[in-house]
Amino acid sequence: MTVLAAKERSLRIAVLIKQVPRIEELSLTPEGRLQRTGLAVEINPYCRRAISKGVELAQQTGGHCTVLTLGPESAELALREAIAWGADAGVLISDPAFAGSDTLATAKALAAALREEGPFDLLLAGLNSVDADTGQVGPQVAELLQLPFAAGVRTLTLTDGCVDAWLEHDIVRLHVRIDMPCLLSTAERLCEPAKKSAEECARVPSHKIKHYTAKDLGPGPWGQAASPTRVAQVRPVPAPARKRRYFDGTDAAQVRQAVELLASWEAFSRTASREMTTEQRMPKFDRPKFDRLDPRAIGVILEPRRERLNRELCGEAARLAEQIGATTVALAPETLPAETFGGWGADQAVIVEGVTVAEELAGAVSKWARQAAPWAILAPGTPWGREAAARAAAALAAGLTGDAVELDIDADGRLVAWKPALGGRLLAAIAASSATHMVTMRPGILPLPPLRRSVAALSRAWAKRTDRLRLLAAESADVDAAWRSKSVLIGVGQGVDPANYHRLEELKAWLGAELVATRKVTDKGWLPRARQIGLTGNVIAPRLYIAIGVSGRPYHSIGIQNAAFIVAINQDPRAPIFDEADIGLRGDWETVLPLVMSALKNLSPSDRPPLDQSP
Repeated sequence: MTVLAAKERSLRIAVLIKQVPRIEELSLTPEGRLQRTGLAVEINPYCRRAISKGVELAQQTGGHCTVLTLGPESAELALREAIAWGADAGVLISDPAFAGSDTLATAKALAAALREEGPFDLLLAGLNSVDADTGQVGPQVAELLQLPFAAGVRTLTLTDGCVDAWLEHDIVRLHVRIDMPCLLSTAERLCEPAKKSAEECARVPSHKIKHYTAKDLGPGPWGQAASPTRVAQVRPVPAPARKRRYFDGTDAAQVRQAVELLASWEAFSRTASREMTTEQRMPKFDRPKFDRLDPRAIGVILEPRRERLNRELCGEAARLAEQIGATTVALAPETLPAETFGGWGADQAVIVEGVTVAEELAGAVSKWARQAAPWAILAPGTPWGREAAARAAAALAAGLTGDAVELDIDADGRLVAWKPALGGRLLAAIAASSATHMVTMRPGILPLPPLRRSVAALSRAWAKRTDRLRLLAAESADVDAAWRSKSVLIGVGQGVDPANYHRLEELKAWLGAELVATRKVTDKGWLPRARQIGLTGNVIAPRLYIAIGVSGRPYHSIGIQNAAFIVAINQDPRAPIFDEADIGLRGDWETVLPLVMSALKNLSPSDRPPLDQSP
């Protein structure tokens, strides 16, 4: 939704977009590389919203919308689609010299082109790219252009030279006011996505697209030479070998066999599977035993009021520090007791006073890093952590790996960050050439370490206030976020009417489970967006996932592939979810569910789910 003030001036708007492979068509070579021959590409789904909103705002204000992309000559097709949707012009940044660009090199090229084409009142970008899920190009461009930035814009109002917006973050909704010019990233449900047919794209006049080469943008360096990160190794993620069991007989007999089999697999155990699946999935870097010491620090960017997440990151930093003889330094935007920081694993804590937004913490982190020259800086892979880390990395020209799931040390004593790529099909080991390697870690992927009996040494620093982005209000995006720690999750799709969610309560109680959902369910507002599972939502690793009325499209299936066991209930025998399941029950869930409850109640006491809550 957009509301414009009556006298809002005409706006010059820039939209930054990216092409990505179509997730449904991804395939790998036997060596674990992406099969590129004949690979279909499309505009990144989040970027389609940015195009749509940019065109809407330009038309409503009598302004001008320019769409920019960095890529091969074939990326001109994406610009043609944007212009066919209503954009006024396109800019293609293309040159062999840009090959191998990481996010920082990409941001530098985009920023250079924006300076040439600008000035602009408003810049829009997608929240992240579905092939890499880093979410860091937007804030890096903002840092290079010294602009305020806001991630995940869900609604916005333009008035008096400001953007008044509600932001959709992982566990909160934020109401902010941002001075223009500014850069915003768009949430998935902001507006209708921009999509046009090939025929409509072909009719776009070529003169509406301007081309920039590396020479046009200056001496550089560009591409790989400007990229402080590189891919060290790539390995396919082994897909879980699903059992795909189905049964004969009456509905009741089939359900009874399914429940008994689940009990024999200990699928009802309250032990979460995250530790098991992480250990199985994450390959270690091939290296000899490392016995060198590095006395430098490992910094940890903390997020306000996220105790568990901060504890996970400090614990991981302490684990790495023990291996290389380093110290751990918590970079905290809030005051906490020295015993708390020490208990989490920090040897020192720098309390940064006066922080109200991530940009201000990023400035303090950059100042600290220039003095301390840390070996690494870890940050949470949340909107807050991504902006703080991306801005600091751009300011420091440091390598930044986004959305990592495992950290290791190579033979030269450098940090290596393993991260999913290409819709979770690959794991890429990312190394950095910069003195400091920065990493954002996917929330919940790290084990929660035991508390230490330690007291951190405290010091204080002061943030430079910007006042360009002002927080007006904050609301919880999910009343109960405890579902993230459940060992059993029940996923509901469009096949379950929300009026009937109460019929799932008994199953939830017996299994100690919580409800999560597909994207279309959260799009309709039936469950909070924070409970969306899939490529553009959460990736989960419960011991048991029960999919009810879920079709099982790739964007959802990527989010559940780490579950130890999957049960699918769907009346469509051709639903793709059955290919992802260990047990498939084909039938109407309203008929099957009472049979499931009956079978659970008839299990022997030793096979029943623990903490049985039945009457």
